[in-house]
Amino acid sequence: MVVKEFWLGTFLLSVFLSFGQVYPDSTLRDAKYLEDQFYIGLTYNFLIDIPDNVNQRNLSYGLQAGIIKDIPINEKRTTAFGIGLGYGIYSYYSNLRAIETHDSFEYSVIADVDNLKRNKVETHMLEVPIEFRLRNSNAVDYKFWRLYVGVKLGYVFGGRSKYASQDLKESFYNHDIRKFQYGLTFNFGYNTFNLHAYYALNGLFEDNTMLGGSELSIRPLRVGLIFYIL
Repeated sequence: MVVKEFWLGTFLLSVFLSFGQVYPDSTLRDAKYLEDQFYIGLTYNFLIDIPDNVNQRNLSYGLQAGIIKDIPINEKRTTAFGIGLGYGIYSYYSNLRAIETHDSFEYSVIADVDNLKRNKVETHMLEVPIEFRLRNSNAVDYKFWRLYVGVKLGYVFGGRSKYASQDLKESFYNHDIRKFQYGLTFNFGYNTFNLHAYYALNGLFEDNTMLGGSELSIRPLRVGLIFYIL
């Protein structure tokens, strides 16, 4: 299932890029042009600040897409602010298992990994990227260097834990997953391909989420490619 989702995301990405390379003549001649108003990205998701006996497994992937309002602040339009709205789905595969109890959740480290098929936390998020943008663009050339830094605010409207072994499957909404998440973003590149990084400033789980008497302070670090269109 993970492989199918990944290749579906890659296919959709290629479709978006094929449309994104078309620039109408009116846009090319417009001295009041705007840049990079749509984005789509693929990431690999790391978990940092994890306990010593917790490790990642499988392909922890992420897909993101959205729209950004470009707000130039100089006459050449090479410096700008950007604020947007987007959607992101992020999966984190590890041997940290969530167990749903009567009125809460418990966490343990999976010992029998030979019997494990997959175990993950998955988040569906509404996201608000806010960027400070530097670029050497102009009105007649869409191939340019860009450096965009900023913050991204996220609201988790669907957070799930999923576990599958040889003889058991479980899936449930996990209310220990932090609803409001935020972090720093860094985007750098030329033309189509741009490096993207997101460094979380707060934890994946709510405060006082415990594993064996210690608080889980796991934070996401997402690294991948981001593609801007128009």
